Amino acid sequence: MSPTAFPAAETATAPAPAVDPGPELDGGDFTLPEGGLDDDRRLRALDAVDEYLTRKRKHLVGYQATQDMQGTALDLARFMPNNINNLGDPFQSGGYKPNTKVVERAVLDYYAKLWHAERPHDPADPESYWGYMLSMGSTEGNMYALWNARDYLSGKALIQPPTAPFDAVRYVKADPDRRNPNAHHPVAFYSEDTHYSFAKAVAVLGVETFHAVGLEKYADECPLVDPVTGLRTWPTEVPSRPGPSGLSWDGPGEIDVDALAVLVEFFAAKGHPVFVNLNLGSTFKGAHDDVRAVCERLLPIFERHGLVQREVVYGSCPQTGRPLVDVRRGFWIHVDGALGAGYAPFLRLAAEDPEGYGWTPEAELPEFDFGLRLPTAGHGEVDMVSSIAMSGHKWAGAPWPCGIYMTKVKYQISPPSQPDYIGAPDTTFAGSRNGFSPLILWDHLSRYSYRDQVERIRAAQELAAYLERRLTAMERELGVELAGPYPGRRHRTVPQAERRAGGQVVAVLPGRADGPGRRDHPAQLRARLRDALGRPGQAGRAARRTRRGPGDPGRTVVRNASGASRQRLVSWSPLASWSTWSTQTARMTRSRASCWLITSTA
Repeated sequence: MSPTAFPAAETATAPAPAVDPGPELDGGDFTLPEGGLDDDRRLRALDAVDEYLTRKRKHLVGYQATQDMQGTALDLARFMPNNINNLGDPFQSGGYKPNTKVVERAVLDYYAKLWHAERPHDPADPESYWGYMLSMGSTEGNMYALWNARDYLSGKALIQPPTAPFDAVRYVKADPDRRNPNAHHPVAFYSEDTHYSFAKAVAVLGVETFHAVGLEKYADECPLVDPVTGLRTWPTEVPSRPGPSGLSWDGPGEIDVDALAVLVEFFAAKGHPVFVNLNLGSTFKGAHDDVRAVCERLLPIFERHGLVQREVVYGSCPQTGRPLVDVRRGFWIHVDGALGAGYAPFLRLAAEDPEGYGWTPEAELPEFDFGLRLPTAGHGEVDMVSSIAMSGHKWAGAPWPCGIYMTKVKYQISPPSQPDYIGAPDTTFAGSRNGFSPLILWDHLSRYSYRDQVERIRAAQELAAYLERRLTAMERELGVELAGPYPGRRHRTVPQAERRAGGQVVAVLPGRADGPGRRDHPAQLRARLRDALGRPGQAGRAARRTRRGPGDPGRTVVRNASGASRQRLVSWSPLASWSTWSTQTARMTRSRASCWLITSTA
């Protein structure tokens, strides 16, 4: 649909009929017997997958994933008979020759230019970029960044000098700093709107967050006051900026720079190295942290506490016995650009030359990349961003998860091992890496010029604006808040709980409580659900209704008024402070601020 057609669609007098999402795949069709499947059953099963994916692709909404890849399939199908494996470092061909590392390097150079990194990659130049294409999405990129930062900040051996023998620099630990017991104990900071992959990464890699270190070592010294309780308790994550309520639930989703600065100051003063993650396009709100503002606030703190430059002793010379010392910084700023790093550079180009690109973006995005440099009092200009991660399957689009991790040569850590048989340094997170992903991204980038990318972004933003207008109109028509993909624009729905619980939000009902300990009765909730989801009998409306399940007074069946959708069997389980609607295909969760989230897990 053309963006210019959206306003006409809004003037329609009758809403479009509800679309039946159709059945799910039958797992029985894919059971693999010992004798295999005959061609007829095998092709029927594959046809079922084709039909299912085509149907789901047409009606997918709410996820950051590009679906338009038909041209890619036609041009790249010829490579499917090849086992393409980009094993090891992308800048050395290695022993496994059926690879696409040349293509991978072209893609990396493309984004290095967009992200203002020094290029091409030169292992002898500490300031030049290094990176690789991910086999997972940005979860792998975030995990690699945290691993890279953990080892760099804790004093592991750098991959430099490049002229050393292949295995001369090993994976070692820095000698203890007797003057500062926390010198090699980095602390991680990320906001409450950060992707869940960071909670996973810190657990897998054993990196402690400021919350964990605060509870363990500084339990009664939290410098922040909880805005709800008024107590000085360590928050789990750095607070996001507050909204009209004075709390973060209705805020823009950006990190609270003031709160971050207070927390970083506290731990830097205790001698801890600092890892900070900033978001460029958060999952639920699409928020972009102001990377420049954060860097401007934190750099004086880093300089004040000796984190801009510090000596690290990481071993001794085997010939002379003298200490091996290098000078490195004590902070690491990572940008999780899973969504934003793919399109933000083109928005920046359009903003800088609106006449040339024929469009002026509505909002100016903050600086976020390797070109961000700031002056210091004693160390000259400092480049602030240490690493960036981007997902290839989001903005660009790919038939499977992939992405890019990029940093600088000067931050590379010596790998834990150097297996001779792969013929290239084992510098990447995965051993075997998907060699098809570079072809996918290269094909996309070769198809679309900078101007084409800007036009695609403009069209996407117009589509998003159209969707918002229609959802707002539907809220007025139906008298219900449509809260997906992020619940809680007007209710404090505790984003942590919902993003961990999963499910698709269908509606939000404000809770009713007459006093402490009072809560909605299940019968009242059923009636309110019936009213919120629709009123049967009204013409032209695909209303839903509720009724008791047969033989079970505690169950409710929710179905479309037309009878087209599947039944959803629901059991009610109200609790004292949190209430859960445990279901087979739906769930209702009550937030701390008295509202009900109706979510579908189908």
